[in-house]
Amino acid sequence: MYKSYPFARPLLFALDPETAHALALDALDRAARFGIAQALAPRLRVSRVTVMGIAFPNRVGLAAGLDKNAAHLRGLATLGFGFLEVGTVTPRAQPGNPKPRMFRLPKSEALINRLGFNNDGVDALVANVAQSRYAGVLGINIGKNFDTPIERAADDYLQCLDAVYAAASYVTSHLLEGVVEEALAEDALADHACRSR
Repeated sequence: MYKSYPFARPLLFALDPETAHALALDALDRAARFGIAQALAPRLRVSRVTVMGIAFPNRVGLAAGLDKNAAHLRGLATLGFGFLEVGTVTPRAQPGNPKPRMFRLPKSEALINRLGFNNDGVDALVANVAQSRYAGVLGINIGKNFDTPIERAADDYLQCLDAVYAAASYVTSHLLEGVVEEALAEDALADHACRSR
């Protein structure tokens, strides 16, 4: 699968980065649906590690931000990651930053991602997780909606935590607004976690 990249690169680079990103994920999903991705993916050596009671098949995972809506779990699962983390997801759908919001740095072989928290909302993410039947270690990153006032930020985190708790192996939170939001959210999340046990 990786060997096809030199052939696909000119096509992908002819597109704007965000369109190329979506096209690549869709192609991976199709390849997984027909068993092609599984057949072409390299077989990774198992290197198990247990962290905080979670058994990971290996130490390399996919961080949140690539699959914000958990819409590509089937395809991403074929790449051999020890865990997948999806999101950041917010209680309500939101568009993220204005376009353009992804920029290539070809000389550095890098990409700048300024997508923001564009996502379809927590209910859509949970439905996608259920539909995928992904059985690996799944992290879900939660955040607040951009228009939620700082004094109500904890409500957004709690709403997301309630929604994703049963579907996630672990939950992370994306705290943006600084110390005040962090303190509010940590107190509320800690209290909620104690009540959930």
